[in-house]
Amino acid sequence: MPVEVPPAAPPHVPRRVSFVTGRLAAPELRRVLDEAELPFAWNVEVLGITVAALMTTSWIARHLATHFDPELVVIPGLCEGDTTALAASLGTEVVRGPKDLREIPGHFGLAAGRREYGAWDIEIVAEINDVPRLPIETVLVRAAYYRDAGADVIDIGCTPGVPFPGLGTVVARLVADGYRVSVDSLDGTEIRAAVAAGAELVLSIARANLDVVPSLAGTGARVVAIGEPDEPVTALEPVLDALARAGVPYLVDPILAPIGHGFAASLARYAEARRRWPDAEMLMGVGNVTELTAADSTGVHAVLVAICQELGIRTVLTTEVASWTRGAVRELDVARRVMHHAVGRHVAPKGIDDRLLTVKDAAVLAWGEAELRDLQARITDPNFRVFADRDAITVLSRDVFVRGTDTQAIFASLGVTDVAHAFYLGEELARAELAMRLGKTYRQDAPLAWGYLTPDEPVARPHVRLARSEPPRGRTE
Repeated sequence: MPVEVPPAAPPHVPRRVSFVTGRLAAPELRRVLDEAELPFAWNVEVLGITVAALMTTSWIARHLATHFDPELVVIPGLCEGDTTALAASLGTEVVRGPKDLREIPGHFGLAAGRREYGAWDIEIVAEINDVPRLPIETVLVRAAYYRDAGADVIDIGCTPGVPFPGLGTVVARLVADGYRVSVDSLDGTEIRAAVAAGAELVLSIARANLDVVPSLAGTGARVVAIGEPDEPVTALEPVLDALARAGVPYLVDPILAPIGHGFAASLARYAEARRRWPDAEMLMGVGNVTELTAADSTGVHAVLVAICQELGIRTVLTTEVASWTRGAVRELDVARRVMHHAVGRHVAPKGIDDRLLTVKDAAVLAWGEAELRDLQARITDPNFRVFADRDAITVLSRDVFVRGTDTQAIFASLGVTDVAHAFYLGEELARAELAMRLGKTYRQDAPLAWGYLTPDEPVARPHVRLARSEPPRGRTE
């Protein structure tokens, strides 16, 4: 069953922090730190390099000589190398800051609050569909995928009308491998076989299959009690009475109806069931909505889990059949933590965990044209810098300032003929355009953020230096 994550001890707040940077970023870093109300004294250590991202930890160790006596040294987020060795060299703690220096205030402001984040009390049941038609190897692979994504129980989806003589074998194998297992069937023979093999949850028991209830007594298996989608919750009472008489533990499921088929009314049934049976365990099959709604499932899952959290529904059932529900289990795992925190502390579910923001970013950090022109005035090399904001993409260097929305026109105006550099700029411009269209933060040489879908960052690649045979052609709109 779910276990609460105990709050961590309050983090140590440093009294003195040194921020390491290069000459180009130093003015902006000082401005950001001046405007932030940081709970410590700080200084900026400007080392003899133009672009801070080109530093390495070994290079910093050779060139940093601070007299500020910091308790913490923050190096640029894109800086490569071993921070442990640098910390040993400096004799103080060293951490990488965010990749964008404008995120530094939030980076420090959120650090303490998130130490207590992560508890949950809603279990996730993930269904493998149409298992009678699948080889056991496929079932095992799918079960491992669901478990790694955050599922607590693996549900074996039986198929009405399709014989499943190997059901007991599949359940027993999963149980032997350490999985908690449920069976999704109304067939008494399948239910008995699965429970005998170690299934701990049965989906489902209704008036039509009450005859199987006596055989479940004393097994320890829980069952999900259901009615018909268009019935009032009072229609569940005969099923609950039969389960109570047999001493079989149950969860109440008034059945979540798809949108367009009584969705709002079904939510009302869940609320009524909670009022009628305040202490009953309950289950909601959220896949009934997400699988049948062609919309990004992250937001749908967030709202449905919030409803579950407020109503005390402590088990959700899902699957990942529709293409737009790929990742549903991971989304539910994030959502249950966010909503546990939000509902338990009576706060809005924002600024807690941004992993459910996949298409859009929580905040878009962008440079305005005036800021970029000021930046250009301080650049002394011919290499291109690429920026994106809500309105345009900007490419600038010491010699050129090009701003527009048409990436082909922007590229054509740069006069780049070197193949390697052309490929590099094409990739960066494509990513910048995507960020501009979607409303995301773009950082040169870094992947876009996709919430929980963001892959582990690849090894940083060297910036491709300028190789240009023609002069820049100016500005494009």
